[in-house]
Amino acid sequence: MFLRNHTVATAVAALTAAGTLLLTACGGGGSKEFDSKKMAGADSGSSGSASAAPSVSAAMSDRPKVEMPADVKHVYEEVNTGDRVKDAVLADNARNLEAIDAAITGSQSSAEAALKFYNKDNALIAVSAYIKPFYDEGRSFVGTTRYYHRQVTVKDATATLSYCADATQTFPKDRKTGKVDRSVAGSASDYTFFTEQLHKNDKGVWQSVGITSGPGAKKCR
Repeated sequence: MFLRNHTVATAVAALTAAGTLLLTACGGGGSKEFDSKKMAGADSGSSGSASAAPSVSAAMSDRPKVEMPADVKHVYEEVNTGDRVKDAVLADNARNLEAIDAAITGSQSSAEAALKFYNKDNALIAVSAYIKPFYDEGRSFVGTTRYYHRQVTVKDATATLSYCADATQTFPKDRKTGKVDRSVAGSASDYTFFTEQLHKNDKGVWQSVGITSGPGAKKCR
């Protein structure tokens, strides 16, 4: 969900106005406008190795199906902690990250259900406010985002998750023309550090309820 050259300052302005803080960079796709008011007002109900996200069917069949475009990929480290609960938190977080990128780079309509499934309260407001500018500004992206240093603490039905994102291998794409600019060089601004609060709902889903983030060059490199 992190596209280079979408500055921290731009993200701060958009998401502080939404009542929360989500600092990152990301791209957009699809032809329809993104209805952030609809989204925000919706009902919300092995370690160290890199891996693709766990499939939905590998964990729980009732998770919504999310498909990103073939040229958009995620790589995750610390997929399996050895702790069943922590692994469940990481798996739902990975699915949420994919839902966000699917909404931005692929089909908004097919991803909306997943966004509402994995986010509620301030997190849902933040996600909807975060996605909208990429539709408004005609931006998208291709490439691979790496998620690592994923650390989880759990107490009862509440979890805190921190992680880093590396977007140096993503490239801007014009969503109208489809043109990709691969001349953009990676920089320190491509690294983001996140702290996320999650709550396990009555269906056993670890939903994001709040997230803060900021420049990750010092913490994540």
